This record gives sequence, structure tokens and C-alpha cells, in this order.
Amino acid sequence: MRDFSERLKRLPGPDEASAAAAAAREARLTKPPGSLGRLESLAAWLSAWQARHPPKLERVRIAVFAGNHGIVARGVSAYPPEVTVQMVANFRAGGAAVNQLARAMGAELVVTPLALETPTADFTGGPALSEGDLRAALAAGEAAAGAGIDLLCVGEMGIGNTTVAAALAAALFGGSGADWVGRGTGVDEAGLARKAAAVDAALAHHGAALADPLEALHRVGGRELAAIAGAVLRAREMRIPVVLDGFVATAAAAVWAKARPGALDHCLAGHCSAEAGHRGLLARLGLVPLLDLGMRLGEASGAAAAIGILRAAVATHAGMATFEEAGVSDKPQ
Repeated sequence: MRDFSERLKRLPGPDEASAAAAAAREARLTKPPGSLGRLESLAAWLSAWQARHPPKLERVRIAVFAGNHGIVARGVSAYPPEVTVQMVANFRAGGAAVNQLARAMGAELVVTPLALETPTADFTGGPALSEGDLRAALAAGEAAAGAGIDLLCVGEMGIGNTTVAAALAAALFGGSGADWVGRGTGVDEAGLARKAAAVDAALAHHGAALADPLEALHRVGGRELAAIAGAVLRAREMRIPVVLDGFVATAAAAVWAKARPGALDHCLAGHCSAEAGHRGLLARLGLVPLLDLGMRLGEASGAAAAIGILRAAVATHAGMATFEEAGVSDKPQ
């Protein structure tokens, strides 16, 4: 995995000229400075990471990755693993929540199932993924960040993957299973205890090996988490801004933040989910969510809903008149 370490060293930063152009225009729009709040900084952020001014959202892609997990055999989910396959079919038939949100937000939806017939290994006794599985999943995610995209939203589907995300978050940031697990698909108290116990068992088994972020993804991650990580990294290299969905997507992206400070500067948190560990994870990453609606569905639904906020930022920044254009008096200098 040395090639990923080398790539992290060469990540492009924001385009300062585009950011400056956005700031200059923002200062001349017909409104008091700062009166549109975060919409103003979002327009500048999009400009900086798209390396152009004004920013555009003509081609927005929502990428959903699906995987299955061996840890489900330990009773960590309220649903069986075949639901992952069934939900992928629902996505493709247009019947899921994310299909409706993608349509409403004018976004393209791409769904990538990842070896659903072969769940990952139970990570309490060995690595969840082989190195080959990890590489294949990372590559599948990179393929989703295609040229010409103005914005990429990433999300997932995978029964059992909130337990996986909790294990990965604990590996990256410390703490016990109880600190990171939540209700996920709606487990009862006994199910919650099983989730915490599974995470603790994984932490004990893998020990110091989890100190390396990419090794943690290998040992306690999953295919869809690795694919999200791959998509996020490739998007940075291609100057595509990214909106992260919930706890699982954020845990996957956090691998790069631990490997290199600033690696997620091109990412926004679309929302803060109701999953217990998400708010704490966002705080550790310094990400302030755009929305906080109590959502916990996954499948990129929170990230998709946040597209509307970004469209509002672009519309106001690009479409408003300046004081000069409107013939409106500015405040005295």
C-alpha cells in the first residue's frame, strides 16, 4: 500500500485564485456582508475545490457502494444480510429514498455492489479483507470519481456496517465499542451489547496493527467503506468536492484524515445522523454538518438532501446582482 502513502503526499490544495475571485464577488453582492451566513463560504469552498469561478453544479453524482459483512453472524443487526442484495435491486428499480432525492436534486445516481455473495471475514478473529479485496474495493471507489463531475456525494448500503464503522472509528480515534456503537438498523439492548462486544473483540485481537489507518481499514473495514475511501481520495486528486453521508461514510473517509492532516479539506459533512457515534466523529474531524435532521437511513440520503443547500449557495453567489449592477447604494466606506 506504499503507493497510497505517496499519493497522499502529492494531494492538490484549494485553488487560491478561484477562492479570491469568489470572495471579491461576494463582497460586492447586494446584501450586508455575511448576511447569507454559511451559503457564502460554501460558494467560495466550491470555487476553490473546483478551481474555477463561478462554481457550477451542472453534473452532480451520488455514488452508493454496497457490501456484506461476516460480523453479521454475531447478531449485530436487526436485518439479515440478504437485505443488502434486495436493497441494491430496489435502488436499481428506482424505489428507494435516495432515488427520489437524486431526482429531486437533479443528481445522477450510481450504485456499485461489491461481491455481495462473499461477505467479509469476521474481524474479531482476523482481517475483514484480504489485501486483494481491499485493493479491488479501493479501485471500485476511484472509478466512481469520473472526470467532468462537479460534485460527488458518497454513501453506502450494507447490513452490519454501522458495527464496522464503529470498529474503524475506535481503531482510528480510540475508545471502546460502547463509545462508538449505536442502534443502526434498530437493534435492541441485547443487540447493542453484541455490537459493542464485537468491536472490543476486534480491537483486542488486532491490537497495535490498527495504528496504521490503511491497515485498520484492511483489518476491520468492509468493501463499501474501502470504496468510499477510494472515491474520496481520487476526488481530491481530480479537484472534485465531496459531500459525505452519515457515520459509515465519514468513518471510511476518516482513514485519510488520520493518514495526512488536511486530506479531507475537499469534503463536507452533508448531515449529522442519529447514529450515536457520528456527532463525535464529525467533531474529531472538524466537520460541521450542513443538516441535522435526525436521519439514519444511510444510502447517501443525508448527503443527497444537502445538495439543495449547495445549489442555493451557487445560485445566490452567481445570480445576485452586485451593487454596481443593480444601482443600489453600498454602505459608506
